[in-house]
Amino acid sequence: MANVIKLRKGLNINLKGKATTRQPAVKADGEFALVPEDFPGMTPKVVVREGDVVKAGDPLFVDKKAPDVGFASPVSGTVTAVIRGDRRKLLCVKVKPDAKQEFKNFGAKDPAKLDGKAVVESLLQAGLFGYINQLPYAVSANPADNPKGVFVSAFRDMPLAADFSVELEGNEKAFQAGLTALSRIAKTYLGISAKQASGPLGSMSDVETTIFDGPCPAGNVSVQVNHLDPVNKGEVVWTVDPTTVIFIGRLFLDGKVDLRRTIALAGSEMRNPGYVDVMVGQPLSGILKDQIDSSHHVRLINGNPLTGCVCSADGFVGGHTSEITAIPEGDDNDEFLGWIMPRFNQFSANRSYFSWLAGKSKEYVLDARVKGGERHMIMSGEYDKVLPMDIYAEYLIKAIIAGDIDKMEQLGIYEVAPEDFAVAEFVDSSKLELQRIVREGLDMLRKENA
Repeated sequence: MANVIKLRKGLNINLKGKATTRQPAVKADGEFALVPEDFPGMTPKVVVREGDVVKAGDPLFVDKKAPDVGFASPVSGTVTAVIRGDRRKLLCVKVKPDAKQEFKNFGAKDPAKLDGKAVVESLLQAGLFGYINQLPYAVSANPADNPKGVFVSAFRDMPLAADFSVELEGNEKAFQAGLTALSRIAKTYLGISAKQASGPLGSMSDVETTIFDGPCPAGNVSVQVNHLDPVNKGEVVWTVDPTTVIFIGRLFLDGKVDLRRTIALAGSEMRNPGYVDVMVGQPLSGILKDQIDSSHHVRLINGNPLTGCVCSADGFVGGHTSEITAIPEGDDNDEFLGWIMPRFNQFSANRSYFSWLAGKSKEYVLDARVKGGERHMIMSGEYDKVLPMDIYAEYLIKAIIAGDIDKMEQLGIYEVAPEDFAVAEFVDSSKLELQRIVREGLDMLRKENA
């Protein structure tokens, strides 16, 4: 029987446009691209040239600080471009796929018969290790580290987030193989929701399963780490996206890198919200064809509305992308009387609008406007109301802004990731970019401790 942890702090934001049904697979037209920014904390070094022929599984770039960590091409084909930005920063490596795909053969293996070192070596050879992240610092993991635990959260509860149970259908065997492989490295924890407990996720072996019952962000893996085995200074845990677990399982079952995944097309501006099968690096232009209403301004997001990055139809499916969302930009709105109206269709976290009378089931259409400018930070405790972690969130933010490393360590920065502050950023009356502030604090601490 799985343990149950009930969380009371948090906030569920019910937005219109949830993905519900599966859609036919989209034919991938155009060039694929692998984007280094999808793997935080990594400094890329390109190992291919324009015109090179690669197989699916061949590395396109490696981590300059850890050359053993490569990042595999999702498709076989010809390298057509190495795109760089300011100061020669690598933006992406593009590959034109072959009509018939060829996979580099790494050999099928039984993960139950391997030790942790052999599992890590297999992931490094296949260019999949870089998909594993770590706490502290919320960056790509270092293969030289010895983690005290591996954490997987299959519970996605951000607004409009894709339900992993949909992606799991047909991939149960690969997911179990991936969990078994990770369990050979260190004790592995699987976090799920109460709804998922009655399905296949509730019966996975080789892991310690915990049910997290509570509002968003209960599904964040660092929130789960905080309640199961907190990270102290000098300790390391690895965190793995559930889709990455499937990638790992396919590697051991089939001996090849298969980066097929299911993402959600969601948001009030999507004409037909639903789930679609894609590949990592696949161009968004084909996926979003006939989906976006171009008659008014739309904010396209690679990810969910709270933690995703602004993108365009010229972008690509990221290494950790589980949804593409579209919401109104809001800059072309003209509201009669503005804030003085009762606003029955506007969401409020503190009952400022009469919409709270409609209950929790009401779906809202929110746009991308901040609705106010940045102002002085008010110590009101509003962050702590939506952050289910044993830390003083407001004091931690103040310590990061001040650059006080000792205070940051004392206030628990080793346990957090930027996404943990997404809901706090949404309710913040000071309009601070909390996720950016936390990212800068983590980078500052990482550089100091290097």
